[in-house]
Amino acid sequence: VFQKDRSTLVLSPTNSVQLARRALAFIPVGGKTPLSAGLLQAYQTVLREKIIHPDIEPLMIILTDGAGNVSMGDLPPQEEAHLIADQIAESKIRSIVINMEYESFDQGLAAALAERLKAPCYSLNEMKADTLYSTVKNELK
Repeated sequence: VFQKDRSTLVLSPTNSVQLARRALAFIPVGGKTPLSAGLLQAYQTVLREKIIHPDIEPLMIILTDGAGNVSMGDLPPQEEAHLIADQIAESKIRSIVINMEYESFDQGLAAALAERLKAPCYSLNEMKADTLYSTVKNELK
């Protein structure tokens, strides 16, 4: 979870849909978005898990509108987030982006992030509960 001025790990990597559902239910939304901090923490978490479980192929699922407005360093927030996304893509970590922006307000930022990640981008409308499972399953093939 990335909000205010930091990112926080609320659930260690898991294949449990139930645990993820519970963790997602209590995530507050709104406010500042340190997108780059969230991407960096996710990247580091996946790298660590790949060392612990080398036989597992991770899939990073990023739920975002793609708009970062807080930097960790001196770069503008979007530029910083895109540089981290480039690192993730170069590491061949498979990702998908779920665009949380309302369609009428969509600025294309989630799609731009997905492009940097070399990942597909799905709209929230495409991700109803019954299709989320099959979409993730197809991405794992």
